[in-house]
Amino acid sequence: MVKFMKKKDVIMLKEQGLSNREVARRTELDRETVSKYWSEYKFKLSQIGKPGADNRALQEELLAEPKYDSSGRGKRKYTEEIEDRLKEILAEERRKDSALGVGHKQKLTNKQIHQKLIGEGFDISGATININLARLRDRKKEVFIRQEYDFGDRLEYDFGEVRLDCGEGVKAYHMAVFASPAGSFRWLYLYTNQKKQVFMDSHVKFFEMMGGAHREIVYDNMRNVVTKFIGKNEKELNIDLVKMSVYYGFKINVTNCFKGNEKGNVEKSVDVLRNQIFAENWKFNSLDDARAYARSRLLKLNENSLIEEEKKHLTPYRPPLELAIVTENKVNTGSMVNVDTVFYSVPEHLVGQKVLVKKYHDEIRVYANFVEVCRHKRIFGFGRMQVDILHYLNSLYKKPGAVKNSVALKQIPKLKAIFDTHYVNKPKQFIEEFMANKHLDIDDIIKYFESKVSARGEFVAISVVKPISSVVTQTRAFIANYATLINTSGSLPIKEVACRD
Repeated sequence: MVKFMKKKDVIMLKEQGLSNREVARRTELDRETVSKYWSEYKFKLSQIGKPGADNRALQEELLAEPKYDSSGRGKRKYTEEIEDRLKEILAEERRKDSALGVGHKQKLTNKQIHQKLIGEGFDISGATININLARLRDRKKEVFIRQEYDFGDRLEYDFGEVRLDCGEGVKAYHMAVFASPAGSFRWLYLYTNQKKQVFMDSHVKFFEMMGGAHREIVYDNMRNVVTKFIGKNEKELNIDLVKMSVYYGFKINVTNCFKGNEKGNVEKSVDVLRNQIFAENWKFNSLDDARAYARSRLLKLNENSLIEEEKKHLTPYRPPLELAIVTENKVNTGSMVNVDTVFYSVPEHLVGQKVLVKKYHDEIRVYANFVEVCRHKRIFGFGRMQVDILHYLNSLYKKPGAVKNSVALKQIPKLKAIFDTHYVNKPKQFIEEFMANKHLDIDDIIKYFESKVSARGEFVAISVVKPISSVVTQTRAFIANYATLINTSGSLPIKEVACRD
């Protein structure tokens, strides 16, 4: 446009009768350029309207941008030496492809190749390298065919990372994202990793929510989908995913390597959901709180989707697929089973017996004689413990002196505070009352003890257990204050008092 405006200025000034020199001065163009523009204009204008003339073509040429003949120009910086070096680098890349396999992700980028050349002493721009790499690779321009899908035909899957503070500091969490192109529907679920159990669990949760499955699910070449590449185009699929596809009745579609556009709907959905849900709010008390927040935001974001209509076109509903890894474990003398270096308590009557353990990505379930006897939230770490005090009530009743320092009691801080304040000298009574209420869940048992001691006027809720040094300091101050009061005003009735944080 700038060039045409210069051409227009030349024509307008010449129409006023100015000389080439004056026009060149005013337009800051060379006189030869001025003469060229004006001569071409007059010639084409004179041809318009003549018999046999192509007026339309002449008009287009008359109003076209000025063109410059660059055919005689040589390449000043891109030399044969650079060309040969680029060919060597591309040959090395092909050998690497052969050694590492088609799907490897260790290819040199254009930028890395340019930096490599600069490091070898060549003086060349990155843009020039990009142009010539494209020429040497002889890549054909790809045509993207727009797709439309019927309800229930296609679902796309991907993982996306998001950084959140879920009560343990800022950490990376993983969003399992599903996107339905036909239903304009997006859904996610938060996990702490991208392992196979998480991958499978996200599908089961999605199918359960939808009440059915799509006829095809599209994935990229993630490890949970492709176990091994065989040759250039063949892929060995993960057997567990294949089994799931058979159960739910969907077809597995894996995109070509490095072709994220083949599942562009979910690629975009990862960015949209991460931004729309977690850009403003990224601090939560726990991972469960973050999941609940995501669910509420998804309801809002999918208000205008067509998912309710699409649900009518899904495959028939099937009960959730069992995803547990099943092992047989022996209960040790502490009435615990060891699962991945973490100890979980089981009812004490099972000591010495073998039990069946079902390990899910977020839960542990224990079975004896095919009957479920307990379940725990799964935790990770070497030597950690998940202990349920209900599993030890009979032993604690026989050994009440063990209650005070038991791990089972210490894992329930509120209950431990009540015991230390009101039952430390009567542990057997504490266990008797606990056993009488063992049919309740632990929160209701805590409320029972709180209400009981509160009714006696002895209880003040303790929200935080302070370090022992802090408790000793408070106790000494308490005694000193009361000693002063007794000395100055005689005896005072002193009741048992619980320190409040």
